[in-house]
Amino acid sequence: MSEIFKREGKIVVVSMKNDLTASTGSLFRETILNYDGANPGIQEWILDMEGVDFLDSSGLGVLVALLKRIAEKGGDIKLANLRKKVRTVFEITRAFRIFHAYESVEEAVKAIP
Repeated sequence: MSEIFKREGKIVVVSMKNDLTASTGSLFRETILNYDGANPGIQEWILDMEGVDFLDSSGLGVLVALLKRIAEKGGDIKLANLRKKVRTVFEITRAFRIFHAYESVEEAVKAIP
């Protein structure tokens, strides 16, 4: 996985560069949790998914598990720049009921209270 983290205060933007599947999900989850552990105080995570062409059910499961873990600490995950195939997975599974998705990172940042 080759994520790029950009932090500003309590917000971090994670630029995702790979598909999120059964073969990559565990490493992605570990990378996020390691970053979270090493950088206390992050409340808002924005996952810039522009580089994600494919998301399978395992990848979606990783996102749900991360959301749960981050929410337990009072944080939230917002999604930005979903490609059509990835957006379809969220629509079919109705995962938009628990995730907020935005057209751009800038829109996601503006939505933070």
